[in-house]
Amino acid sequence: MVRKILTFPHPILKTPTKEVDVIDKEIEGLVRDMFETMYHAEGVGLAANQIGESLRIMVIDTTPKKESPPVKLVLINPEVLSKEGSIKYTEGCLSFPGLTVEVERFRKLVVKAKDLTGEEKVYELEGFPAIVFQHEMDHLMGITFIDRVNGIKRRLALDKYAKLQKQKA
Repeated sequence: MVRKILTFPHPILKTPTKEVDVIDKEIEGLVRDMFETMYHAEGVGLAANQIGESLRIMVIDTTPKKESPPVKLVLINPEVLSKEGSIKYTEGCLSFPGLTVEVERFRKLVVKAKDLTGEEKVYELEGFPAIVFQHEMDHLMGITFIDRVNGIKRRLALDKYAKLQKQKA
């Protein structure tokens, strides 16, 4: 089922999510909904709190982008084990429709998370998949991509977003 994506400044987007204790049918259904919602919105990543569920779950599917080998993952209770390098990328966000900002991220990550079977797995992510992971991980910690931009760039981005929201209304 396609769910409504919450947009900034909804308070859940600024609230850290809770760990998932049990992976059951309800969590499986949520993950299905997350993928459907992400695909419907033409996104490449989605955190559970973006659809109103304050749980440490993200889905990623970089298949639509031809920038790197495709990665499709369900990550439950993800953690970063190591990070290296840096890369700048102009990011968009489903919770900030129409807005893009350049963000500096780590180029390469090693992360661990549970999959839908509850098995803990380790993944090496580099380039675009690493960027998407970091963007969604920020969501799970109550951080938005706009929080990664400082000074005048942040003010300009927020002003642009406010204008976009006004045009929609």
